[in-house]
Amino acid sequence: MKKVPIIDLKAAASMVKDGDILLQGGFGMTGNPVHLMHALAETQTKNLTFIGNNTGEPGLGGDRLLTNGQLKKIIGSFFTSNPNAVKAVQAGLVEAELIPQGTLAEAIRAGGAGIGGFYTKTSAGTKIAEGKETKIIDGEEQVFIKSIRGNVAFIRAWRADTAGNLQYRMTENNFNKSMATAADLVIAEVEEIVPVGEIAPENVHTQGCYIDYLVQATLTLEDLGTSASVSSSKKVDELRMNMARRALKELSKGDVVNLGIGIPTLVADLITEEDGIILHTENGMLGVGPVPSDGGGAMNYPVNAGKIPVTALEGSSYFDSADSFAMIRGGHIDVAIMGGLEIDEAGNLANWAVPGKPLLGVGGAMDLASGAKKLIVTLSHTDREGNSKVVPKCTLPLTAFACVDMCITELAVFKFIDGQLTLIEILPGSTLEQVRAKTAAKFAEKLH
Repeated sequence: MKKVPIIDLKAAASMVKDGDILLQGGFGMTGNPVHLMHALAETQTKNLTFIGNNTGEPGLGGDRLLTNGQLKKIIGSFFTSNPNAVKAVQAGLVEAELIPQGTLAEAIRAGGAGIGGFYTKTSAGTKIAEGKETKIIDGEEQVFIKSIRGNVAFIRAWRADTAGNLQYRMTENNFNKSMATAADLVIAEVEEIVPVGEIAPENVHTQGCYIDYLVQATLTLEDLGTSASVSSSKKVDELRMNMARRALKELSKGDVVNLGIGIPTLVADLITEEDGIILHTENGMLGVGPVPSDGGGAMNYPVNAGKIPVTALEGSSYFDSADSFAMIRGGHIDVAIMGGLEIDEAGNLANWAVPGKPLLGVGGAMDLASGAKKLIVTLSHTDREGNSKVVPKCTLPLTAFACVDMCITELAVFKFIDGQLTLIEILPGSTLEQVRAKTAAKFAEKLH
């Protein structure tokens, strides 16, 4: 049986060379090889291209390399979660390339599988696809995505045996499994190293043939950043809760449902076991339960796409990000509920970028908007200046075309019936006159 060398953090960091492409696993700080990243930040290595979902949090993970000036380019899905990354890009200190989260996961998986690239309808026609090769496949425009490989991958697992077999814990799998296959040199930071045979074959998530070196490093609460703990108490205004309650009415027993950040997250608090709804989160979990009542954090619980610790219901399962987005793109998600900045008369959605701010955070929105069987968008009816967000034509950068099935605001519910935006319900506290006055888009009326 192969025996993988066990080295210390300093030796691992020294293996990264100037100009390398560095893959870094993790979703936020969950499953993040934070100790390896901090060791690399102690070196003089520079001009690195960083590839990962995000660059950690202020003072943690990839942020230390960023603030040291060791990174020349960052490639990922959601950099807005780290304000230092936004400032660095705005100041021209680092180049940034944004890739939808599911596309990023699949590009890395393809790189590890020896596939040169693939076509996807995710991002077709949007700013992110500008300059990329496209092709019409089965009547749909699809974008060509080149696969991704790196010189070095830093990944995190919970357990390893001396042969390099890895076992991930809960939602710590995320990008780690794919990244373990897609680099010339793979170094795994692990909580525990055990003798061969102590990890049952069916519990091996990454096989030892992919791993070159092991580093043992103990995770602490401080390493988990904002996911270290969560408060179970939160105050939500009644208008937002009305929207969440109305969205819940659209869900049926047995539905597999993905909930976005913001108002959609409130729907999770309303779902009971009796509802029989199966919640999916794009960072690798099916069967998401409520926030833990004891206020615990990611040391003891999985996290959702908002990096918030949650509980696992009976029958739940964990998997990696590539599998999670395969569920989305493959049409296995019945309903997605997500927030919006604008929707228009054609059912187009804009929800990821606003003028004057860097395009640094798309996450999984584009994949979900084009992949879910039904899309419900929740948004405030007007912006702070009183301008309608339900418009004739979206002016903000588009997430996806003709994707919206239903829109719920604090005033009303709209549905696309035979392709036409149609008002079907007035919500408590509002009137038909208000809805007409505050809606810029043209719409039909079929009130219950």
